[in-house]
Amino acid sequence: MDSNQPTPPPIYSNAKATGVFGTKVPASVAFIAGVLLFFMPFIDIKCNSMSLQQVSGFQLATGFQMKNNSSGNSYFNDLKSPEADQEITKGTTKTDKKGPNLFAMVALGLGVLGLLFSFTNAKAGIGLAMVTGILGTAALIGLMIDIKKKVKVDTPDMGGGSGEDMLGLNKIGQQVSDKVNITVDFTTWYYVAVIAFIAAAFFCYKRMQTLR
Repeated sequence: MDSNQPTPPPIYSNAKATGVFGTKVPASVAFIAGVLLFFMPFIDIKCNSMSLQQVSGFQLATGFQMKNNSSGNSYFNDLKSPEADQEITKGTTKTDKKGPNLFAMVALGLGVLGLLFSFTNAKAGIGLAMVTGILGTAALIGLMIDIKKKVKVDTPDMGGGSGEDMLGLNKIGQQVSDKVNITVDFTTWYYVAVIAFIAAAFFCYKRMQTLR
């Protein structure tokens, strides 16, 4: 063997040996999970600790119908006093359909955009996916703050409130404030969705680090 034969130059790979973080899989899976979780219950509407209705993230983003009881009336119609039957009925039947929540719409839209960007191999696209994950997380947190502000925990405060009444309970609160305590609890699915968006942004960040 000729000892003077030149040594071949080392072969470098464009892809760093960073394992799964260098691929699109983690971020894409996290975004898919975050979007699919919108079809799970995000909030649980309760009256005196009794669950009345669970609403999914998708319903919050698109609007939802308050469920009726077996007699065909809104659950909240059962809380009215006989003296105010006509007035409260008007207040509830007109607000059975709840409009979409802006924060839920933004979070869902960002989740879909982030998923699309996560499939790209361009560094700019991965960066945009990371930004959508961060903004999606902020929108979900804003959703909680927004709903907590709109739905007052203590029923006596409902009668004198101003602004948007998410569940249409102001008039009910005026009549039965000593009997009703309406609360809205966020479910485990909501918190898992927040974690999924955070994870998606983190995975995008790790993937960007593998790019030259």
